[in-house]
Amino acid sequence: MTVVAHQFRYDWKAFWRSPTTIFFAFVLPIMFLVIFVSVFGNQRMELADGQLVRGSTYYLPGIVTLGLIQATFTNLAVSLTASRERGLLKRLRTTPLPTWTFMAGRIVTSAAAATLLVVVLVAIGRFVYGVAVPTTTIAAGLVALLVGTFTFSALAFAVSSAIPSQDAAVPITNAITLPLYFISGIFIPQELIPEGVRDVAEVFPVQRLYDAFLTVFDPSTTGAGFEPADLAVVAAWGVAATIVATTTFRWEPRTT
Repeated sequence: MTVVAHQFRYDWKAFWRSPTTIFFAFVLPIMFLVIFVSVFGNQRMELADGQLVRGSTYYLPGIVTLGLIQATFTNLAVSLTASRERGLLKRLRTTPLPTWTFMAGRIVTSAAAATLLVVVLVAIGRFVYGVAVPTTTIAAGLVALLVGTFTFSALAFAVSSAIPSQDAAVPITNAITLPLYFISGIFIPQELIPEGVRDVAEVFPVQRLYDAFLTVFDPSTTGAGFEPADLAVVAAWGVAATIVATTTFRWEPRTT
């Protein structure tokens, strides 16, 4: 654990010293929240199931989902590819540092960044737009945060092996995430998305994670707010990605 903590401190400093990483993983989600609520207003919106919520309450869990994905999947996939193509991962394997410690440090860093971003987004939602902070559903929110972090971190390790170069990392990750954001209701209200498209989106972890967070922030939610079916789908993607990553992850550069 001492070695993991040391690796985390190194990765945490590297995270905050990269302007590009800070913008895409931290600043961009905050900008999206402010833009969406400002453009579309804070009036009540009808969800696909007929539920009425304020615009800020609808968009906050969506941007929380987007922010978590940016801080884990996008950030990790891009940084892992860059480290591999610069030969850093290859050299790392010649050091005494265990490979699992390196991976743990990267994942913990992404989890810490995602958690900090969620806290900032919730604070903005509460103090700027009047979104109710979850109390009875906070445990469900923490579980969704943990499951989402695990899954999208695992997906980053799995996808990074298929990215051919450092220059291709950002376009490929955006090509994967942006369509899913649109069909999952992150950018477009769910009631405006055709039912068939929503059915397709339910296969992927983005909408499932968003639905779990929406239940957490929905003021009409009764009980603890857990969504076992949604979290099970998200976790299944994480398990599958872990299996793929353990067999396909590359330590040596693909290009010369």
